[in-house]
Amino acid sequence: MEKSLAEMQREVDQYISQFKEGYFSPLSMLARMSEEVGELAREVNHSFGEKPKKASEEDNSIELELGDILFITICFANSLGIDLAEAHDKVMHKFNTRDANRWTKKDTE
Repeated sequence: MEKSLAEMQREVDQYISQFKEGYFSPLSMLARMSEEVGELAREVNHSFGEKPKKASEEDNSIELELGDILFITICFANSLGIDLAEAHDKVMHKFNTRDANRWTKKDTE
């Protein structure tokens, strides 16, 4: 079953709300997000770059690292009262207008 962004935001909020600490501060979340992006970069480098994994390294995956980034993004948005579906719509409008003719479109015939 597919989840909407709103459902994911509610699910994360229900998870975080069970802890007294609640959401981290925006600066802490930004640091955590940067950390997760670094872990994604490492996995991409292992999968597509010239740096193979060491035998002692954990078996992570690009999928899990993207999931971690999605989780922290949702936490960040929730803590600031941002509706991610609305943010997505605004970004898509920007790309569909500002960048409408930026790249070569595929033939649709």
